[in-house]
Amino acid sequence: MALLERVSTLIRANLNDLVDKAEDPEKVLKQLIQDMHNQMMQVKTQVAIAIADQHLLEKKQKENSDKEADWQRKAEMAVTKKQDDMARAAIERSISYKQMASGFDQQVADQKVQVESLKSALRKLEQKLSEAENRCDLLIATHRRARTMGKASDAQLAIDSHTKHAGFARMERKVAHADAVSHAKVEVLHTDSIDDRFAKMEKEDEVERLLNEIKSRKALSA
Repeated sequence: MALLERVSTLIRANLNDLVDKAEDPEKVLKQLIQDMHNQMMQVKTQVAIAIADQHLLEKKQKENSDKEADWQRKAEMAVTKKQDDMARAAIERSISYKQMASGFDQQVADQKVQVESLKSALRKLEQKLSEAENRCDLLIATHRRARTMGKASDAQLAIDSHTKHAGFARMERKVAHADAVSHAKVEVLHTDSIDDRFAKMEKEDEVERLLNEIKSRKALSA
C-alpha cells in the first residue's frame, strides 16, 4: 500500500546524507521530522482501522462457526425425532456455513498479517522519529558551527588579504617619502653650496677692497 511505501522511504532516509546534500540542512531536517509525525498519525489511524476490521472479521468468523454448530445440532435433533428430511436440510445448512468458515479463516489470517505489517512500520517509524529528533539538534548545531567557522575563515582571509594590500601601500608610501626627502636634501645641499660660494666671493672682494684702501693711504702718506 502507498502509505507503507512512504513510511519505508522515511525509514530508509539517511540523516547525515540529507544534511550533507541539503542547501539548508536545518530546514530539511525539520521538514523530515514533520513528515514523520504526519505519516505516523496516518499509520496509527490505519493500525486502528486494521485492528477494528480484524475484530469484525473474527466476530463474523465466530458467528459463522456458531451457526454451523447450531445447524449440526438441529440435524442431530431431527435424526433423533426421525425427521430425515429436516435432518438433511439442516446438514445442508451446516455444510454451507462450514464452507464459509474457510473463507473467514483466510480473511482473518490476511488481516492479521496486515495489522502486524502496520504495527511493525509504526514501531520502525517511531524509532526513526526518535532518532531524528535526538540527532536533529546535534546535526543542526554541527552544521551551524561548521557554517560559522567557514564564515570566520572567509573573513580572516579577507582581512589577511586587505592587510597585505595595506602593507604594500604603506611600503610604497614610505619609499616615496624617503625618495622625496633625499631629493629635498640634495636641493638643500646644492643651495647651501651656491650661497657659500657667493659668500666666499663677497668676502674675497671685501678683503681686496680693504687691501687697496690701505695701499692708497700708504701711497698718499709717502
